[in-house]
Amino acid sequence: MSQQPLDLRKSISIIKRLKAIVGIVSGVGLLAGVGYALVHPPEPSSTAVVSFPASVQSTATEVVIADSYPVLSAAAAKLAPLVTVDQLRNEVQVKSLTNYLISITATSKNGNEAETIANTVAQSYIAYVADKRNPVQHVVVDLFQPAVTAPAPSPIQSILIDGLVGLVAGALVGSVLALALGRNDRRLRERDQIAHSIGVPVVASVPVSHPSDPADWAKLFANYQPQAVHAWQLRTLLRYIGMADQETRPSPDNGTGEADGGVLTGDGGGVSLGVLSLSSDPRALALGPQLAVFAASQGIPTALVIGPQQDESATAALRTACEAAQATPESSRPLKLVVSDELEETGQKRAALTVVVIVVDGRTPEVPTTMRTGATVIGVTAGRVTAEQLARAAVAAAGDDREVTGILVADPEQTDKTTGRVPQLMRPPRRGLPNRLKGVVAKGTVTEVRR
Repeated sequence: MSQQPLDLRKSISIIKRLKAIVGIVSGVGLLAGVGYALVHPPEPSSTAVVSFPASVQSTATEVVIADSYPVLSAAAAKLAPLVTVDQLRNEVQVKSLTNYLISITATSKNGNEAETIANTVAQSYIAYVADKRNPVQHVVVDLFQPAVTAPAPSPIQSILIDGLVGLVAGALVGSVLALALGRNDRRLRERDQIAHSIGVPVVASVPVSHPSDPADWAKLFANYQPQAVHAWQLRTLLRYIGMADQETRPSPDNGTGEADGGVLTGDGGGVSLGVLSLSSDPRALALGPQLAVFAASQGIPTALVIGPQQDESATAALRTACEAAQATPESSRPLKLVVSDELEETGQKRAALTVVVIVVDGRTPEVPTTMRTGATVIGVTAGRVTAEQLARAAVAAAGDDREVTGILVADPEQTDKTTGRVPQLMRPPRRGLPNRLKGVVAKGTVTEVRR
């Protein structure tokens, strides 16, 4: 991705995504501007204007003469206290205003000194060009406007101006830095990028909860209710795996005096789905549990299975929450939480939908020996995995005879307008086999073929 050209839309998206970097660098620029204004307060300046006769063809030459060593050395000898020519050159700036005017501006610690320096240099220049012995030229010039004492600039105004300049400069530097970092970021963020990386469509994209301990997982099991648009995404996923238009009705007594928890009506048969995620992507772990809770809220008898994992620490809190839920009486919601290190599928026979959580290592993924499922999807968080990690996970699933049929995206970016659909490959048309000839009958000059 680092070799791909950036367009305006992607650039704006990167800057928005890395706005923290832009904000930090902008803040540093603001502080630098304010600090510069405090350390180097503005000094007053005063300007004297000299006019030329019409015979002068170019004021550029006069600017060079006014800033020359003979003029400044003569002015420095008249100033008190004495200053060097180099110091005077740093304090005096000569500019051309028009074809007949030049300005001599002096800056000093106070207005009186600035006025004295500007007028002294102007008088030294006038005397130098009026002297017929100078080796440059003889010109009669006049002091068009003498320098006057100027008030010192407001410190607050200087702080505001320098701070604003620093803020703008910091924002520009931060934006360039954000673009450089974003350009080298190989993580997948858009649904189309995620889908095309392994050629598998995105079947749902929803925001997820971020449980960090067993108590947070218990709250998710009890209170998860997606918004309407996200509920529709999960309905689409259920339809995708074959749970469309399923209804539940109370099951008959199972002989123990208790209801069997509901049986699936319609085409019958349970559906099992493995939700595979990476241990380096902890947010995606909530996709499977949220799907199971949502399916149960729709009246579908659902089992959430937490079996053996390649990275046990990644599911430790979820496993603890499920074990605690197993020890409590079953709620009215048809959701069963199962923690099992065995491959037996006991306890799942009543479930119309079984969701199996599978977590593999992001670097060397290997699917653990957990229960088999009819379908497998990969859960990823937008901006957390690379194409290489996703491909390795898909290869690991295929090596365990699990075909990845879809991708679930957690926390999709708001700026992502893509869908994650992958165009289906067209099969080449099959050529028809030649029909078998049953007989040939000659009739006149025309031959008929009976098939």
